[in-house]
Formats: sequence, structure tokens, C-alpha cells
Amino acid sequence: MKGRVFVIGLGLIGGSLALCIKKEHMESEIVGFDINYEQARLAKMLGVIDEIAESIPSGAIGADLIIIAAPVNETKEIIQLLSELPLNSEVIVTDTGSTKGKIVESSRSLNEQGITFIGGHPMAGSHKSGVSAAKEILFENAFYLLTPEDHIEDYKVETLKEWLKGTHAKFLRTTPDTHDYLTGIVSHFPHIIAASIVRQTEKLSETESLIPRLAAGGFRDITRIASSSPKMWKDILLHNRDILIQLLNHWQSEMNEVKTLLEQENSSAIFNYFSQAKQFRDGLPQKVKGAIPSFYDLYVDVPDYPGVISEITGYLAKEQISITNIRILETREDINGVLVISFQTEEDRQRAEQCIGSYSNYATSVGI
Repeated sequence: MKGRVFVIGLGLIGGSLALCIKKEHMESEIVGFDINYEQARLAKMLGVIDEIAESIPSGAIGADLIIIAAPVNETKEIIQLLSELPLNSEVIVTDTGSTKGKIVESSRSLNEQGITFIGGHPMAGSHKSGVSAAKEILFENAFYLLTPEDHIEDYKVETLKEWLKGTHAKFLRTTPDTHDYLTGIVSHFPHIIAASIVRQTEKLSETESLIPRLAAGGFRDITRIASSSPKMWKDILLHNRDILIQLLNHWQSEMNEVKTLLEQENSSAIFNYFSQAKQFRDGLPQKVKGAIPSFYDLYVDVPDYPGVISEITGYLAKEQISITNIRILETREDINGVLVISFQTEEDRQRAEQCIGSYSNYATSVGI
């Protein structure tokens, strides 16, 4: 496709979408704007965009596609600004926000001007941020939810999907309310639970100094999502407030049931509780991207001696396998440590497992 694409917000998501469109539609012109001019300058230098817009109006006027890759509160303000501009009558405006109800509601100011707005949510991310972390494969096989209102013509939705074809994402169409309910269950609510577990542990650690040391391994892994941006999650929670209050009420009832089982010392019911949870969890797809970004970790049992980490990373370098993070879970005298190496993709993790197996006799494993 040929045309002018304007990306507002040149972070990980906006930058990655720009790269995907640029690769798939080489005749298109990618214009970018970021409130942080250094991000925009870096995006131009890295070839993520073709041109820097000095302002939102200068980039938006004449655009065929406008992508708002900004926090949810800022997205509403940007939509209002766009509704006041003389935009191309055939332009499609979309966003990448994690909530849709209030954003789609605010888009009615665009509808009144005859401008098409289609809510979007690419369900992919990374532990890194900024345009320097942008990559073409970020959305590959990830779910990409689209939430057009009923009055949006089908060909407009298909045009947007064609623009986004280079993401190689799996597009799903749903309503804004259903989107917020589903993402509330599988993304927003788990973030609240992870943060609450960490908060409780922090309070208990005030009287028990061993807690932070013991929480350095598996506890840190299962609460990893609690390290997400506080500002972003404040906005998401307030935008999806009603759904999350409903889910928290369900959670409190669930915890009261568990508390009752413990008070009754109901052994069989407790066993069934964990058994049913295990059965459902084990039945979830293992190699499909979902609402929360996957972590492609490889666990390597290594002895504690100088240079062992350099040895392992040297093997990976020989095979040109990139890593995103590396850390030791446990290292004690005479006991193997556990080296955790994180990768960008499942393919990289599989290649790394084969690589380490071919160069050494270190045992490797992946999470379950």
C-alpha cells in the first residue's frame, strides 16, 4: 500500500508498528511524533521513521493512517485534538491502548467529523522500552484486538488490517466492552494480584529480614509483572475501574472460600482446589502469545567457578543467538547454581538450548 502513515508516540509499540509497516509497505511514508524529541530523533536515526513531525497537527494533516501509541489518558486528549483538524476524509485513526471503552467513547468527536476511528490493542510487549527496543517481530503470532463500533464499514477494518499486515499478528474483532472485560480478567487483574503479593511481602519483611533473600528466586519470577510502569497501570486501572471492582469482589469471595477450607481442615477439598487449578492451567496453550507478554527463559544448571557465565554466553555468541537478560538464581559452594537466560523469542530459546547441549554437558530446562 502507498500512503502517509503518522505514528504518535515512538516508544516500543509505536516504533515496532512503524517498522512493520515500513517493511511491508515500502512505498509508504512513515512520519513520527513524540513528546520527547530525542526519541523522535533516535527513531529517525535508526530508520524507524522517514520524517519527524514538529507537531501533531503537522503530522496528521494529509495522513492516510494515524496510529496513536500513547498512554490511555493522553490518547483521549490526542483524539480530541485530531477532531479539530482538517484531516483527510478517508483517514483511519487507531490506537494501541490497553483499555477501549472510554477511548472509543471519546472517539465520537472524530465520528462527528466523518473520520473513522477503530480501536486497537496489540497484545505484545517487552521488558525493554523506548524506540531503541522496537523490532519487527514484536507482534508476530500475538493477538491484535480490533474494536470497531457497529457503524464502521467492514472495508475500513480490512484496510486497517492490510496496513498492519506486516505485524504477522492474529487479528480478533470484538466490542470495546468485551475487550475491557477480557483484558481485565487475563491482564489487568493479574497485575493487581502480583502487586498486592509484593506489597504484602514488603510489609512482612519489616519484621523478618530473611524474606527479601528468600524471595530472590521463584517469588521474583511469579511476581515479575509487578515491575511494570506504575503510571501506565494507574491509568489502566482507572479506565477499567468498573470491571476490576467486579473482579476484585469475585476474588475476595474466592479467597474466603479458601479460608473456609483451611479453617475446616478439609483435606480433600483443598486437594481438589489445587488439582482443578493445575488441570486448567496445564491445558492452556503453551506456545501462543496471550495478554501478558511471554518470558522466554532458559534455566541452565552451572557449577560455581570463575568464567562459567562467559563460557555459556560465548557458546551463544558463536551461534549468533541474542539474549535480553541474564542472572543467577542461586550460587552456593559445592552446589550448582541456576543461570537464567532470557531471549526475545521462543525460537531463540530453542536454538540456545540446542547450542548449550552441543557445546557442554550442562543441564537445561524451560519453565512449565
